[in-house]
Amino acid sequence: MSVVVTLDWYAERISVPRAARFPLELDPPSGFRPAEPRTWPAVEGRLEYTGRRLLFMPPCGTLQQGVAVDIVAILRAWAARHRGFFVGGNEAGMLLSGEVRAAEAAVWRRRDLGRISAKLPTAPPLLAVEVAGRDEGETELRDKASWYLRHGVQVVWIAIPDARELIVVTLAGESRHRSGRLPRCSALPGLWPPVRGFFRQVASS
Repeated sequence: MSVVVTLDWYAERISVPRAARFPLELDPPSGFRPAEPRTWPAVEGRLEYTGRRLLFMPPCGTLQQGVAVDIVAILRAWAARHRGFFVGGNEAGMLLSGEVRAAEAAVWRRRDLGRISAKLPTAPPLLAVEVAGRDEGETELRDKASWYLRHGVQVVWIAIPDARELIVVTLAGESRHRSGRLPRCSALPGLWPPVRGFFRQVASS
């Protein structure tokens, strides 16, 4: 017998052991449509829809969120000088091939987005950025980077806060950086920031 999952189910809380492996799969609520943000449940954490599964990640910790803010600041300052681009943050969602993923930050061409609205972008960003945390490490984010590249993203940055390291992944290969500047990308003119800029807020941790 099928069970109708209502939004009330998301208000009930149970304790989960720290040893639980994230992301956790959630039953989608009745009427859930991935392309319609208003049909998504409201939870204290992060949600994605991929492989026909609604996945939950808990809120990120101080180290991860500090690096995420530095990344958005770098991208926003760059976009202020390059008006043809749009920077998304705050779990920047995208609907690609029927799946919804969320990046710490992403950069689109404005012309690819069309009219700015509450709907999820259906065009792939040029750049997607992820930050490793307690529940999503390098291995998990490499898998996510592969998903991005398969769906038209040109370059993925993976920030590893503990190592103060950036991994740059493209279809042509990857490189790791602990100093200097990131490689140039022809699709993102002038965007080759210094690695230390990604870790300014957590430099003394």
